[in-house]
Amino acid sequence: MEQTKLSLKYQIFYGVGVSYAIVDQIFAQWVLYYYLPPENSGLTPIMAPILISLALIISRSVDMISDPLVGYWSDKVDTRWGRRIPFIAAGIVPLALSTIAFFYPVLGNEWMTFIYLMCTGSIFFVFYTIVGAPYNAMIPEIGNTKEERLNLSTWQSVFRLLYTALAMILPGILIKVIGGGNTQKGVRGMVIVLALFSILPALITIFGVPEKKLSHGRKSTESLKNSIKIIFEDRSFIYYLLGLLFFFVGFNTLRGTMNYFVEDVMGLGKEAITLASAILFGMSALFFYPTNRLCKKIGYKKPMLISLGILIITSLLMNYLGRGVPVKYGFALFGLIGIPVAGAAFIYPPAMLSEIGTRITKDSGTQVEGMCFGIQGFFLKMAFLVSIATLPILLVAGSGSLMEAMTSKPQGVERSGVYATTIFSAVSFGISFVFYYLYPEKQVEEDGKNS
Repeated sequence: MEQTKLSLKYQIFYGVGVSYAIVDQIFAQWVLYYYLPPENSGLTPIMAPILISLALIISRSVDMISDPLVGYWSDKVDTRWGRRIPFIAAGIVPLALSTIAFFYPVLGNEWMTFIYLMCTGSIFFVFYTIVGAPYNAMIPEIGNTKEERLNLSTWQSVFRLLYTALAMILPGILIKVIGGGNTQKGVRGMVIVLALFSILPALITIFGVPEKKLSHGRKSTESLKNSIKIIFEDRSFIYYLLGLLFFFVGFNTLRGTMNYFVEDVMGLGKEAITLASAILFGMSALFFYPTNRLCKKIGYKKPMLISLGILIITSLLMNYLGRGVPVKYGFALFGLIGIPVAGAAFIYPPAMLSEIGTRITKDSGTQVEGMCFGIQGFFLKMAFLVSIATLPILLVAGSGSLMEAMTSKPQGVERSGVYATTIFSAVSFGISFVFYYLYPEKQVEEDGKNS
């Protein structure tokens, strides 16, 4: 089959569609904050941390089952619009609406609130998978070469960074403007504006990328069981997944405690959350192009290991912020975190998995890219599950009783608990470092050239 070079226009139209990153950031930064707010936030805790954790664990478990199924399904279908685009089109609106639903819980009975959060979370995560897994699987679907796949991953990362930054920078402003002093009204209004906005860029990908025309893949003919077997026989895929799992456990924990560090440790207001976010993602933006160029020269493994080393150090430094490290250096630490995040959280994962999935597909003779990204989604949800299950308990435990922190309705977040999250993150980054160190990148590249 003759392969044509993927135009810059289609690369950008693809990247624009990662706008579901907006609702991802809303969930990561504001759902826990809304249900378990800091003392001076203007909100009151809604229910016991153990119930919050349990509701999200159950909803994540429901979602984790859907990840490989959606990936497998998108490998099997064949429509006139392609295999991945129809999933994005079907899922983007329900995803936005379920995001808004998080912030309108049933109140008055703690168990009813628990059931509401569990059901809303399950719906949110399932539609997140329906949009996200096929979207990522488009990289090996329409990218013909390693350079094209890296460029698609980079454009996706540029727009993901932009959307994530907007979802971190704009909330403080929107809450103030919409709320007018009423925090709950402001938070709800902010979520509605950002969630509905997330639909619009996805339409550019849906109608602007002719997937059927650009696709060079074939419809999968393997069973679900055989597809899973083919993928997990690959050693590089296993090391990649485990490294990814522990990286995102650490990163999600750091991201989830950012508001607490700004307000409780640094003693600043919600406007400072905007500034901290701008610094972190501004540094990431500066390092996107150098990261892309570096990967083209030396691959993905060494830059990933360097990134994890920086994150371990910065996590440990955050542990001493305000108790050895002056709080005025807090913003500098956020900037340092932004440097490795450019690659580790954005560019490397989709690019690395695209190479692995493309090689497995060539070696096995069956289409498995969607399944690869579906299984990755399973592990990403597992990372969220671990962090969201432990984070509420760490935040309120402090130096008191762990059991009491888990089961009773809290008065607020303990500062010692905020510090404890940084140690948890550093350990997670360290475990990730080990698995990525074991990742056989040279074998992946050599096999890919020989395929």
